Formats: sequence, C-alpha cells, structure tokens
Amino acid sequence: MQTILEPRTMQAWADATRARGERIALVPTMGALHEGHVALIAEARRRAKRVVVSIFVNPIQFDRRGDFERYPRTLEDDAALCAAAGVDVIFAPSPRAMYPEGFQTAVEVAALTVPLCGKTRPGHFRGVTTVVTKLFHAVRPHLAVFGEKDWQQLAVVRRMAADLDFGIEIVGVPTVREADGLALSSRNRRLTPDDREAARCVPRALDAAAEMAATGETRPAMIVGRVEMEIAASPRARLEYAEVRDPETLEEVDEVAAPALLGIAVWVGEVRLIDNRLLVPTEAERESAHAARGGSRAGIETGAADGPAGSREAERESARAGRRGPGASEARSAAEPREHWTGPRDR
Repeated sequence: MQTILEPRTMQAWADATRARGERIALVPTMGALHEGHVALIAEARRRAKRVVVSIFVNPIQFDRRGDFERYPRTLEDDAALCAAAGVDVIFAPSPRAMYPEGFQTAVEVAALTVPLCGKTRPGHFRGVTTVVTKLFHAVRPHLAVFGEKDWQQLAVVRRMAADLDFGIEIVGVPTVREADGLALSSRNRRLTPDDREAARCVPRALDAAAEMAATGETRPAMIVGRVEMEIAASPRARLEYAEVRDPETLEEVDEVAAPALLGIAVWVGEVRLIDNRLLVPTEAERESAHAARGGSRAGIETGAADGPAGSREAERESARAGRRGPGASEARSAAEPREHWTGPRDR
C-alpha cells in the first residue's frame, strides 16, 4: 500500500493503472475509519482490481468552524486499517493541495440538496459535490462507493455523476450498525459515555417508525410524531428534523403507500447524528399501490441496477450478511422485503 499526497501524483498513478486495464474503485472518506468504512472497502474490492481510499477532512462542507476543528483525525490508525483491508492507495491531500490559493469554483446540485440536511446546513452539499468532483478527477475511478447512512449525500452524488457525465458507477452500501442499532459514524467517537447511552434514542425512534408503517400506519405526520416522542424521551437529545420523503426524489410524500424514506438528524450533546430508515407499508397496501401504479415506481425495479438481477442480489445479500454480524438492527431487514432495492438511483 502506498500513500499519495498530491492530486497530480494521484492522477499519474490512475493513468498508469487504467493503461494496464485495471479497474479502480474509490472510497471517499474523511478518516477516523471504522467497520462501516471496512464494509465500503470490501464492496470496492469485490468490484475492482485496485482500491483507493481518500482521507480528507473537507473544510468547505462544514457549516460550523468548531465542528471542523473537532473532527477526529487519526491518519496512522486509518492507514493500519486500510492496509489490513487490502487497500492499494491512500490518497490524503492537504487542504492547500485541494484548494490552492485563488480557488473559487464550486459544483452544486439543485433540488436534491434543498430538504433534510440542506435546510439546516447551508453550503454543506455544495462543499460535498465540489470535493467529490475533485476526488473523481484526481483518482479517475471506474466506480465510487458510499454508505447509505448518508442517504441524501448518496442521492446527490448520483445525480451529479449522471448530470455531468462522469461515467463513474456510484455504489451504495447498507448502513453498518452497532449492537444496539446506532449507526457507525466517525462522530460517535466524540460522544461522552452519557451521550452515547442517550444516542440509543435514534435507532429506537427509527425502529418505532418502521413498526408503525409495517402495521398499517400510512400518515407521515403520525409517524413523525412518534419519532418526536422517542427523541423527546431522552433529555440529552434534541431533534433537528424528522421527515418522510420519496427515497429517490426526496420530495415529500402524502402517505406511506410505497416504501418511503424517513430521514432524521438528532443532536446528542454537542454531536450531530444523522440516520434514516426505509418505511415499508403492509403487504396489502403495497400490492394495492403497486396495482394502482401499473407495476412501476421509482426505486422499485424489475432488475438490478448493476448487473443480472439474480447475481447482483446474491452479491448484496452476501455483503449484508458479512457486514451486519450479531446484534445488528433488525429494522434494516424489515425495510428490505423488495427484492431489488438498491438505494437512490439515477432515472
């Protein structure tokens, strides 16, 4: 494994690798790596000959300076994890290398960045899409792997890659959770012991919402109300938002008549946690909705997005089984009765 610090050096490596006919997969990260990142690396390794992990705490996607300064930086530990996971290259540029003096260009996606985190973090997604564009140009990957915990980010990057004709496959990987259901996140390291205990209200709220949808509740307001109650029960937690949206367009839905995305953001102490859950209505309601739509809806497929349906789904099931391990939240399974759900996709 080698570490590359400069974009031009990274491009030279990528050009030589492509010239040999080898596929490159990129796993973009901000470091402080954990088992969720290991799952992304494993998916990248299954799909490509060479794997590049970028480690860059991107200053332009933080809306609070203090949050940027407190973000954990553990490059030595990250390098050890990458080496053990079979990574070929760590791309770890400095802020000056990525944004040299005089830098003044931004890449921005419109409608998808407006709801959810876009409402409370002005400029965040512009920072994400700008840095991802630069990473794509430096690494020149055939595919890039992102986690579904950041569902909105995944949808935004997919839209950008399609709209700008990057020719890069964007792959989503299901969220990896701790034994009590809390999504793995680099920010979890900043939780105090009391805050870590309080953070359990997040998966509890998601589980409660998923159960409501699975047992017949279709009104988003009622589902959001239950989420609010669960978060309010923890005095150390503060709900920033809870919204039910279309999983692909992120538009609001009037009823949960088909799988819908519940996205939430919760402050626990000084740490902001985001998570999501697919809300799946009862079987009868899904069949009724399916018939009414003539058997088609954005996000419900007759075949997998990235290859033959059977082989693609078998691959995803194998990956999920290896990632979850004992104690993983059962709510994710409840959200996956559709055979070919692959996350937000380009139309």
